[in-house]
Amino acid sequence: MPEQARLPKAAWLPVLAGLSWLWLGAGHGILFTLLAALPGSLLLGSGVAQLLLAGDRRITHYLALGGLLGALLALPALFVVGFWSGLLLMGLSAASFTTAGAHALRAEPAWAGVPAPIPTLRLSAEVAADEAMLAGVVPFLPVPGQTEAARINIEMQAAREIFEEKGWFEKPASYHRAPSALASPTLRAARVRGIDYEQLSFESGFEPHADEPGRDRWLSYQANRTAHAWILRHRDADRPWLVCIHGYQMGHAGVDLLAFPPDWLHHGLGLNLAIPVLPLHGARKIGRRSGDGFLAGDILDCAHAEAQAIWDIRRMLSWVRSQSAAKIGAFGISLGGYNAALLSALDDDLACVIAGIPLVDIPEAMIWHGLLSAFSGRGFEALDADHMHQIMRVVSPLSFAPQLPVERRFLFAAVADRLVPPGQAVRLWEHWEQPRVEWYQGGHMTFRAHPSVRGLIEEALRSAALAL
Repeated sequence: MPEQARLPKAAWLPVLAGLSWLWLGAGHGILFTLLAALPGSLLLGSGVAQLLLAGDRRITHYLALGGLLGALLALPALFVVGFWSGLLLMGLSAASFTTAGAHALRAEPAWAGVPAPIPTLRLSAEVAADEAMLAGVVPFLPVPGQTEAARINIEMQAAREIFEEKGWFEKPASYHRAPSALASPTLRAARVRGIDYEQLSFESGFEPHADEPGRDRWLSYQANRTAHAWILRHRDADRPWLVCIHGYQMGHAGVDLLAFPPDWLHHGLGLNLAIPVLPLHGARKIGRRSGDGFLAGDILDCAHAEAQAIWDIRRMLSWVRSQSAAKIGAFGISLGGYNAALLSALDDDLACVIAGIPLVDIPEAMIWHGLLSAFSGRGFEALDADHMHQIMRVVSPLSFAPQLPVERRFLFAAVADRLVPPGQAVRLWEHWEQPRVEWYQGGHMTFRAHPSVRGLIEEALRSAALAL
């Protein structure tokens, strides 16, 4: 980790921006004063924290969020505080936003096998977008109380014994059972943002093994027992299919179709699309937000979520294959990259697999974002990295050899990814015997803005004879 400068000069910029928001926002009515206090307090607080607590990775999360909110709120501020004052707020906020990205970039460790980030204003802005996203995700992840922590600890110990006894650690493929064929799912026409698609629903049928810890709790998540997918298909039944697997906290059609744009993939490249909703996401959520439960410290729930994800996708593919003998490819981003990689190890009839900005080690990601430190003192004596990795081994893409030949495996990743450490993509690339990989000069959230990513995806699809 690069050494952090004490009293960095750049920290005075958000201090000035925060004070400007608080000063200019006062005296213009209670509503605007409260709105101005939001970016003002975030910018001032994170600026002061940079001066006094340099080195804390969370500071740039809130600095980026404050800068983003300030830049957006500066537009209505033009009509409240006056044009020049509003323009000042906009400039200071935007500059603070990119400063957050530049500071986070300087703090990024050098990852073996990852090309060095080339500092530019655009890269700083993309890193800042990742930082702002982290500010809206990490602080709100649920932390178990003491009773829940004790229960998780007991379940982990029991699971390790059972998994060892069943031989699932040695042969993780034996942990996964083949799902029954999907014959008659429910299909209904739907539309979002002018895009027509079909919503496919079916009873998942997934159940953890009879003696697995956490089985009854997992089955109690009623909404999660119904699987969903967004389907876009051409009249020609023999068009190839692409399974597009979304990332963490997605699972809503309007969001998923932004990540996998039909104008490009469906209409431009002529593909049928199947976009499954992952367990605990979208209409299957069990918490307040889509994805709650994946990174909540309950490692058995996390393992069951991954096992069910692959079960549901394989069931969905049995329905797809019953429609025609057309080729099928898999493409996932972030958490979806994890599932695409795992699917390619358990399905021997895919034409290609594309893992984009892939998460491949969930316990490592929890450590990277400081989630385990939030559990300290809550009874998590056994919840250390070794135990978590051992449990997750049965659903880790790094535990399996892919069924596809190396020339049908593709990756793309960001050199300055702040959500998924770039070293995770390197680990999958090495595990996959170093296939074609595209490293782009950007962050996690902005992969679609890079033509080289689009080029790799089209290269993968055309090399597998999927795209027009």
